[in-house]
Amino acid sequence: MLNQKGGGVGSGGASDGSNGKMKPQYNELSYLVTRQCLQQEEFNQLSQYDRVKGTPLDAIKDAFRGCNPFSSLLGFIPILQWLPKYHCKTDLLGDITAGITVAVMQIPQGMAYGLLAGVPANVGLYMAFFQCLVYAVFGTSRHISMGTFAVVSLMTAKVVTTYAVLPPLGSAKWNETFGVPPVIEPSDDPQYTPIQVATAVAFVCGIYHFLMSALRLGTLSSLLSEPLVSGFTTAAAVHVLISQLKDLLGVSIPRYKGAFKNIFSVRDIVEQVPNSNLTAVYTSAIVILFMIFMNEYLKPRASNWCRFPIPAELLVVVGGTVASYFIGLGPNFNVTLVGTIPVGLPAPEMPPLALLQVVAVDAIAIAIVSYSIVMSMGLIFAQKEGYEVRANQELIAMGATNIVGSFFSCIPTACSLSRSLIQHQAGGKTQITAVVSSLLILVVLLWIGPYFESLPRCVLASIIFVALKGMLWQVQHIKKFQREGSLELLVWLITFLSVVIIDIDIGLLIGVVFSLVALYIKGWKSYYSLLGTVPDTGIYVDLGSHQRAEEVPHIKIFKYSGAVNFASRASFKKALTKEVGVDQRLIRRASQYDAAGEGAGLQIIKTVIIDLSSVPHIDTSACKMFSEVKKDMGTVGVSTLIACPADCVYDTLMHAESIGEGGFHIFPTIHDAVLYAQGSASTV
Repeated sequence: MLNQKGGGVGSGGASDGSNGKMKPQYNELSYLVTRQCLQQEEFNQLSQYDRVKGTPLDAIKDAFRGCNPFSSLLGFIPILQWLPKYHCKTDLLGDITAGITVAVMQIPQGMAYGLLAGVPANVGLYMAFFQCLVYAVFGTSRHISMGTFAVVSLMTAKVVTTYAVLPPLGSAKWNETFGVPPVIEPSDDPQYTPIQVATAVAFVCGIYHFLMSALRLGTLSSLLSEPLVSGFTTAAAVHVLISQLKDLLGVSIPRYKGAFKNIFSVRDIVEQVPNSNLTAVYTSAIVILFMIFMNEYLKPRASNWCRFPIPAELLVVVGGTVASYFIGLGPNFNVTLVGTIPVGLPAPEMPPLALLQVVAVDAIAIAIVSYSIVMSMGLIFAQKEGYEVRANQELIAMGATNIVGSFFSCIPTACSLSRSLIQHQAGGKTQITAVVSSLLILVVLLWIGPYFESLPRCVLASIIFVALKGMLWQVQHIKKFQREGSLELLVWLITFLSVVIIDIDIGLLIGVVFSLVALYIKGWKSYYSLLGTVPDTGIYVDLGSHQRAEEVPHIKIFKYSGAVNFASRASFKKALTKEVGVDQRLIRRASQYDAAGEGAGLQIIKTVIIDLSSVPHIDTSACKMFSEVKKDMGTVGVSTLIACPADCVYDTLMHAESIGEGGFHIFPTIHDAVLYAQGSASTV
């Protein structure tokens, strides 16, 4: 019978008199457990353990059991769930306020990131209308602001540059032919405009999102670890910065495709610095200094007395447009302007079917990255506000958003970090915020858009330049990842350098592969130790870490953390024999004696207990290895017991043919195994 009293009773800390240290203060609670010493099989009978394995037919029945078509429809279109419960008195004012605030930010950001993607500036405004409305219907996050995002725009620009045919940058026809088929010589190869390529990418991304939802791959974004995402977004910010330097300086450089294009672009920009347009440089400097003053000084102070954030970006866009119009920056000073912005909404048009296959591979990375951004931001706000964001429904929402948007000249969508934060801080409660914002953007598209045609591109480039601060500042994460471990630091560095030096998609692939390798290495890397018991507790802990722990006489307790399989069985056996103090030489020497163990120096070790509580999985090779260990230990007179296996590990042990006759003595706790070993020794 086990009669154990755990936990000492104390009245407070006291000095031990020898070193002046305070003794630990114990909780004035104790427990008394009296039960029989149980082996695992006896415990399973007591707990009525039943290993039930369902058939595929059972899984199908469970999936359809209780299926309600009406509930499924509500789940597929979440707006039907929350809109009837909408509280106008408590939510409407906050949603209208946030909607106006977000719309003010959408105008300059949409135009800037539209140009960043290699398409006309008005495309960003189309996204702020069509895609925001579609996500409001199908999305489950109440606070994220859909539309343009720098990283996704840049990844789209790479595809556009690769497959689209553009007139020469800086030519007279650039603004006229940017969104329509350029006048080119007949060719046997198909010719596509930037809009056609970008919408084809959006359409394929939407298809991928639907497929991911059907395959229940909502957790796929979890493969993108924090070091990977941080390194990738920081490197992408470097790409964005380099892509905007030519507009900041007012110079023209060739467009490069493929690997190492950043290196070639920086080389050309350095060569063109003497040819910079000084008017564009001065304009860029003024805008950058103004934005820094607003963001770093005025906005933080104004937030204390004003609920609405100061629309610095919109002020810059309006001021830059007015100044450019009256001064004539374009015709008089040769500053590149935004150019033609058509009035109204685009007519629906299907992306070219032939293009879908062409951009299919490039769209994979964009689909995964955009979904990861949306899901991560959605989870942040859901945790703050206490609601649920459904991963697979978000895939459906993004699929619908991208496919519908592709018919209306939209590029792949994501959510903006800055706009989402502002939407939440401004009091937004639901996606009614997106509806209000979209209606204001519609006004811009129908009536106000052409007034921005005189806006210099260097002004938008300056807005992007200042907005990159948060992403570039992530380089400080190196210190955090260095503290977490060398693998995390390597993932960040390899991802960052690969994306910056080689290219976005190739660098991301390299980062993902190395991140998975690092994850495998962590799983492969095992931990093992010998356990002892803390006096008067019945608790078994690592002898190397706990100074008061004492080894149980004549018993070695070996704990292993990690999977035990065909690949790790050798390292497991080596670690066991090393910690216990039994190696193959002693086993061979002991087998030569009539009395096992005599002369081998192992008389004090009677039992080895293998603690499998931290082993998540074993295979048949591991079972065979356990049998070999038991046989080897028996050769030197040491019995082998197993303790604390998980149910799946226990089932594998029981069904393994290699266990042999007699099998193992398996116990539900270490203490049961210790008591059994002590009882067996006393009967010898």
